[in-house]
Amino acid sequence: MIRQLAIITGSRAEYGLLRPLMALVRDHPATRLQLIVTGTHLEARFGHTVDAIVDDGYAIDAAVPMPVPEDTPLGIARAMGQGLPGLVETFMRLRPDLLIMLGDRYEMLCAAQAAMLSNLPLAHIHGGEASLGTMDESIRHAITKLAHLHFTAAEPYRNRVIQMGESPSRVWNVGAIGLDAIRGLTLMSRGELEQSLGWELGERFFLITYHPVTFDRPHAGQAVAALLGALERFGDYRLLFTGVNADPGHEALERPIRHYCHDHPHRAFHVASLGQIRYLSAMKHCAAVVGNSSSGIIEAPAMDKPTINIGRRQMGRLRAASVIDCADDIEAISQALAQAISPGFQAAVRQTTHPFGDGQAAERIFSVVRSHPLEDLLIKRFYDLPVPTPYA
Repeated sequence: MIRQLAIITGSRAEYGLLRPLMALVRDHPATRLQLIVTGTHLEARFGHTVDAIVDDGYAIDAAVPMPVPEDTPLGIARAMGQGLPGLVETFMRLRPDLLIMLGDRYEMLCAAQAAMLSNLPLAHIHGGEASLGTMDESIRHAITKLAHLHFTAAEPYRNRVIQMGESPSRVWNVGAIGLDAIRGLTLMSRGELEQSLGWELGERFFLITYHPVTFDRPHAGQAVAALLGALERFGDYRLLFTGVNADPGHEALERPIRHYCHDHPHRAFHVASLGQIRYLSAMKHCAAVVGNSSSGIIEAPAMDKPTINIGRRQMGRLRAASVIDCADDIEAISQALAQAISPGFQAAVRQTTHPFGDGQAAERIFSVVRSHPLEDLLIKRFYDLPVPTPYA
């Protein structure tokens, strides 16, 4: 029986997704939550979002620094080099029965490696997905091969994890855990959100989250210029920008966005980290979600909001009909924005179905991990799929 469950979080985005599961673990009398915080949570320039975790009432069992001193691959390598021994030391001290992680960022790859070195069983959420425009694609599948239990967001993703040699008895399709928050949280009214931001959203606004495409870093400056140029053509809409994540190339995106907001203070506003409640509240009230975040693929369709998904970052993911894919040039983005705000498309979005479950993923995950036997969990036998005989 698993009694001590460690959950690790390295960024604001995945913390928001993990909160419903963390609450279930913390509040159950037979389990103890061990919360490990690392990555950008501990960095002031990314909002020092560890403060939000503490404000939510969670005790932090370990904070493992993984600072990124420079916006380069070498900077990421140095962060991982510092984080790995700290995480191994943390796992040896806390001695959890199981570590749970979500996603596909370099912090989670580092934690998965540390778990392997510590002989610590690992449960992975959101495996089997594809995002062909980023290094997250490789990281995600690497974590799958290091993990022992798998919780996917859709049946095609479960099939892909099994295709990678994971036993079907250890892979569950639970749906996207991000939908749990939509079902369970009380979101802010428009007025409450404006008061919290200290900025008026106006009659209509776009919610914009734009991250680096890590396989195409030299193109980042042109891409963000195209985005800002397209948004200029929709002057009746205000612009709420969220912070860029810490992937390599983030400064090339963050700098022009901040400059634009500084030069257009009545129309554009930048927040390093909205936090989950404010972010989902902004999504509820916006005219459309714009950028290349996975939240536009998963959460926005569940909230009946159109998404303009720019470029290749999310290429390969399942998507609802409410998602408009476009190239990262000014004309393509402009055309997608015009389509998204058209009355016909807005009406169609409200009738759209999405492929990511019913918002009860956390309960399904917790039910499995709480009762799963620990015996032989570290032993992974490669699951071989039938292979056709070439001369049959």
